[in-house]
Amino acid sequence: MKYFFLSIYFIFLSINMFSQENIIDDNIQPILIINKITITGNKVTKEHIIFRELEFKAKDTISARNLNVLIKKSKRNLLNISLFNFVTIDTSFAGFQRINININVVERWYTWPVPKFEIEERNFNTWWETKNFARASYGFYLLRNNFRGRKETLKFLLCLGYNQSYGLDYEIPYLNKKQTLGLKLSAIYIQNHEVAYNTMNDTLVYYKSENSFLKKKFVSGIELIIRKKIHNTHNIKLSYNSYNFDDTLISLNKDFSYFGRKNLSYFSLYYKFKNDYRDYSSYPLAGHYFDIEINKAGFGILKDECLDVFIIKSVFRKYWKLSNKFYFASGVSGKLSSKSFQPYFMQEGLGYGRNFVRGYEYYVVDGQNYAMLKTNFKYELLPTKIYTFKFLKSEKFNKIHYAFYLNIFADLAYVDDVQFYKNNTLSNETLFGSGIGLDFVTYYDKVLRIEYSINKMKETGVFLHFIAPI
Repeated sequence: MKYFFLSIYFIFLSINMFSQENIIDDNIQPILIINKITITGNKVTKEHIIFRELEFKAKDTISARNLNVLIKKSKRNLLNISLFNFVTIDTSFAGFQRINININVVERWYTWPVPKFEIEERNFNTWWETKNFARASYGFYLLRNNFRGRKETLKFLLCLGYNQSYGLDYEIPYLNKKQTLGLKLSAIYIQNHEVAYNTMNDTLVYYKSENSFLKKKFVSGIELIIRKKIHNTHNIKLSYNSYNFDDTLISLNKDFSYFGRKNLSYFSLYYKFKNDYRDYSSYPLAGHYFDIEINKAGFGILKDECLDVFIIKSVFRKYWKLSNKFYFASGVSGKLSSKSFQPYFMQEGLGYGRNFVRGYEYYVVDGQNYAMLKTNFKYELLPTKIYTFKFLKSEKFNKIHYAFYLNIFADLAYVDDVQFYKNNTLSNETLFGSGIGLDFVTYYDKVLRIEYSINKMKETGVFLHFIAPI
């Protein structure tokens, strides 16, 4: 059965993997020349950042119909870089067969000194079972998007309380004049009072120490970003990883670390290719998305660096607009690992982040390999509306857009586990979940989903999520 799902997964990946929206070749259409392009509303953003996302440039000669297509694609590109709340692109007559293009943007608020209150759970739904505020961490992160108006990102993290973390990220998307190369530097230090040391009955088992930190983690990395084409991105990251585990974790689970080692340090090399043609990346309704990730942990460079793990992960998602109000989406994702031993702290099957079968939010399905299929049929209950708060003067906040969608969904998955399956029942079995949901979508890339689902074991529940379903 597992090979069936993996085969379906890779077949699905090969279909329309790199398809692009076709430019209409219509000789009957009138030919236009772009006279000039003007940009307004960019009080912070440099013009070259905006020009980088356009599918056309000044002096281009193009048919009227193709120009309309490229304007729509350019507007989509600008919205997907998450610098603007609204983008309008208009044309005006500039003489015989010549037009001017005016781009107006409404910039977002870019500086966020955000208080951080975090519950140490895999997701909101697992915390809601206990509502235990004692397992809370608090602090803040200072986030500056569009730093210097060049789409740079600067992030400082300080979090105290139950678990503590300190971090710094700095991303420069464009190093060269062609705006094809970028760089990201990052470092983070995390120490935990409570750690999941095993998975039993498909749930995480925790050990807690009030007086000491059970796990200390330091990761620093340098990442090269290559974006020669608007819709294709390559990321190459070299990281240094250092872990320190308390003796108790090793005694509770001999496979928690690599052969019971308390201290573990290694280098890792990560590569990701992303092909993104979604209309709106935070809540897509049309287009497609594909990525593939390759991660090699351990190269034998450091003394006693014995870890040797190789992992490939991939995702393909396709979105269709069936009519004015009906939409369909489907996505496949999978993970393949080398046969070498993977310590428990590196295990990540289904049940983490957005990788889960709906209806199994309370479970963790650990394993070295998995394949998952998600499907979603939705109805536009309330189309996108724009509302202006007249009492707010700042255009960064006084105008919002929002929409509601009704969903019917079904998910299918299989997790292959050869290391930790003895104490669990959901791995090496087909998982199935389905249900209905209501999605609320608004500005600043915010999504709220309320779903009622049922799984293969006839268990039902109401769950909240804060990202797009597929």
